[in-house]
Amino acid sequence: GDKVIPLCLPQCGECSFCLNPESNFCQKSHISEPQNLLPDKTSRFTCKGKQIHHFLWISTFAEYTVVPEYSVAKIDAAAPLEKVCLFGCGFSTGYGAAINTAKVKPGSTCAVFGLGGVGLSVVIGCKVAGAARIIAVDINKDKFAKAKELGATDCINPRDFKKPIQEVLTEMTGQGVDYSFEVIGHADTMIAALASCNMNTGVCVMVGVLDSGSEISIDPMLLLTGRTWKGTMLGGWKMRECLPKLVSSYLEKKFNSDLLITHTLPFAKVNEGFELLRAGK
Repeated sequence: GDKVIPLCLPQCGECSFCLNPESNFCQKSHISEPQNLLPDKTSRFTCKGKQIHHFLWISTFAEYTVVPEYSVAKIDAAAPLEKVCLFGCGFSTGYGAAINTAKVKPGSTCAVFGLGGVGLSVVIGCKVAGAARIIAVDINKDKFAKAKELGATDCINPRDFKKPIQEVLTEMTGQGVDYSFEVIGHADTMIAALASCNMNTGVCVMVGVLDSGSEISIDPMLLLTGRTWKGTMLGGWKMRECLPKLVSSYLEKKFNSDLLITHTLPFAKVNEGFELLRAGK
């Protein structure tokens, strides 16, 4: 009867990463060990008598699932599940990228590349952290109204300029932004995000996921002058202990993640949801 959120990044509480207060990357994660079967190497799913694999140990498109205890967080019984389901990945990742990974400072300037659900969550995080200027960047201008509602101060479309977007951002801010976030998963936008932050003290956070096996080549001068380039995994939260606190913050109205929800579909229309996602809607 408990209300829970399944975690795509587990927290076993025993590995060296879980025991390190500065780390949130459990060594039982899918990057360290396969999660197509449960830790006891069984599958608990069948379809017409045939065995089906698990996905990241959580398999959230199943009506019922079996998960390892350390891949689930118990949350406040008062939380509306159709709203806090966003906290299992998308919202937590973007919000935490700003709050935990970048550690955005009050009065700073931020640029967010990509205004999907995760990018808009970065905007929320930058605003909560007290950023004075939040520049939202996307080629889909239909995203701009929502970005402004969530706290973006400027919205720019790279297709409106004849010069590279990093040059536009540097001109807009004088020295480049204090913090930039790539929330798309393309090599060229990752380099643009890195180049758009201040050459000495700028921090660029990689949130988007590149295709498997991709490589990026960059001019080393981008880093030699002092910039910091970092990645984030689920926004830096130790999920099992932090997720219940995030849900409590939501119930206390510290941020409004409900604005991220554009459509509510029944389970049978899950594929329509993906079509809307791919269409940028």
